[in-house]
Amino acid sequence: MGARESQIKTKKIGRNDLCHCGSGKKYKHCCMQRESTCAGSQELSVPKTMQAALEHHQAGRLPQAEALCRQILQLEPNHPDALHYLGVMAHQVGRNEVAVELISKAIRANPSSPIYYNNFGNALHDQGKLGEAIASYYKALSFEPDFAEAHNGLGNALKDQGKLDEAVASYHKALSFKPDLARAHNNLGLLLQEQGKLDEAVASYHKALSLKPDSAETHNNLGLLLQEQGKLDEAVASYYKALSFKPDHAKAYSNLLFLYAYHALLDPREYLSLARGWERDCLSEQDRQAARGRAIQRLPLAGRRLKVGYVSGDYREHAVSYFVEQVFRNHDRARIELFAYSTHPQRDAVTVRLQVLVDHWVPLIGISDTTVRDRIEADGIDVLIDLSGHTAHNRLGVFARRAAPVQVYYLGYFASTGLREMDYWIGDEILTPAETDNHFSEKVWRLPRVCVSYEGKSDAPLPDWRPAQDGTVWVGSFNNLNKLTPATLALWARVLLALPEGRLLLKTRQLADAGNRRRILDAAASHGITASRIELQDSSITPDWPAHMAYYNRLDIALDPVRALGGITTTCDALWMALPVVTLLGDRMASRMTASMLNALGHPEWITQSEAEYVDKVVALARDVQRRKELRFTLRREMALSPLCDGRDLARNLENAYLDMFNRWLSGKNEQTRTASRHE
Repeated sequence: MGARESQIKTKKIGRNDLCHCGSGKKYKHCCMQRESTCAGSQELSVPKTMQAALEHHQAGRLPQAEALCRQILQLEPNHPDALHYLGVMAHQVGRNEVAVELISKAIRANPSSPIYYNNFGNALHDQGKLGEAIASYYKALSFEPDFAEAHNGLGNALKDQGKLDEAVASYHKALSFKPDLARAHNNLGLLLQEQGKLDEAVASYHKALSLKPDSAETHNNLGLLLQEQGKLDEAVASYYKALSFKPDHAKAYSNLLFLYAYHALLDPREYLSLARGWERDCLSEQDRQAARGRAIQRLPLAGRRLKVGYVSGDYREHAVSYFVEQVFRNHDRARIELFAYSTHPQRDAVTVRLQVLVDHWVPLIGISDTTVRDRIEADGIDVLIDLSGHTAHNRLGVFARRAAPVQVYYLGYFASTGLREMDYWIGDEILTPAETDNHFSEKVWRLPRVCVSYEGKSDAPLPDWRPAQDGTVWVGSFNNLNKLTPATLALWARVLLALPEGRLLLKTRQLADAGNRRRILDAAASHGITASRIELQDSSITPDWPAHMAYYNRLDIALDPVRALGGITTTCDALWMALPVVTLLGDRMASRMTASMLNALGHPEWITQSEAEYVDKVVALARDVQRRKELRFTLRREMALSPLCDGRDLARNLENAYLDMFNRWLSGKNEQTRTASRHE
């Protein structure tokens, strides 16, 4: 025991002092009748109280542990362990600003503790301050080079900086010192998965689970990987396993909903029933009741702009940002005061472009949902738009706690959020026709035009498609492999059987994995299509965006996936490269996006109503070489002049929608006030 720890200080408790038992009650109300059993009836020993606090913390009794640490600080304000553990507990509940402040005080009081620097790094990392976090981990390792947890934390920060090889080395270093560190195995699995090394990632996850079978986080991550491998039933089981250990695991619940919606595994009404449960299971009853009872005040718009906030984890190189950039650039700033709330620590060139397009850029990294809600309320946001749904880095917990008077979903997801507190879901007449209203908990707001806008970039290569001299017709898709459901592969096999001169070209990142390539070829073979008629390419063949776009020249006809989530960016890219895209109009939003865009482009003839018509349409286009030659010279210009590429018109329609939504809320608010007055 060190010198500081051996100095025992005591303090007699008075009737009005807080009891040291950790209840948070005054001693006279808590322990007067049971003095013989309560720590409050005895003199306070700082080391013993600290030990009791640690025991409470390890047992998950955070309020009791916090109360005891604060009692110690009343007696010894700079007690480093008490400051440190208060900081650790603040970090655990997402109060990272508080955590950083407390642990920095602990470090000033005891600047040689590697544990302090490690946990300081953890809190900084969760704030998105990656450089400072890395410096703190290195400081911890300067005191204790074999500190496995610090090597693990360093790996996490390096991974988020994009330094993947250095991150791998840090994880291996952690495991060399502590082979049974389940977190490091889990984190190594995440990184390997990001690198496309799926089999190695599975092995890392299984190792982590052999050490900690009840890790909800690892079961969730394994589910994500199994989904990427096309093992959907196993992925569902992994998500449910995560939820069995942690029923309020919001990420696992969102991932489960994402899988069901993405792959159309449930009837839309069954999906909606499950989605409504997210709010119930991931928020406390107290938080839900507080959201329903929140009294939000806003002034009418006379003399001011409408305050609009967009919340997203995808303000970076991502398909969502490609589309939202058109909206931000075209918003009328005389009407709209624009806020962008960013929930992801990664920054790139896209982030920089987006940041200069808004009035206010607000990072939300490492901040609790309640604190974010209060920040948005302080900003006076009138209409708050979610761009994520149940995708990664969402902050649906903020919306569920009611951060703004009008809350709207738009763009980034493909089904209902299920949230009671999400007021509207923005679609259009084809994407979300009236017969799909019962698929949503939100009120569907239909724009009078296609609900997205594509900017055909001038640096894209010109269409240079030419028909193959040997008569081969290349059909295919560059969509994410997860969209290629068994139903899609079966339909495309029917296309190839009806088109003997046809061959299938697929290009996507996940085809770097040998298991995924085998899965596609096996599925084709089961439908009578030999491997010689299929070409599989991963993204390495096109190292940059111009090369990716030029690769569309290898295709004759682009095929849209069916039943589940169809193409969006990939559809637009193919059309910009003058390729016809054939789609099947589905029964839910996820399978209707391409149809909405084709209609806006003026080519509804490429929208089919049945699988038989889909096959016939592809065969007819394949045989009409002259028509496809004409499209090579005309389609890009048609697209540029169509509503699909009119970002200004889209922004005006969104602004009109937001203003109408807000005015409806104001009218409802005024009516409630008048009704209350009549009853007084």
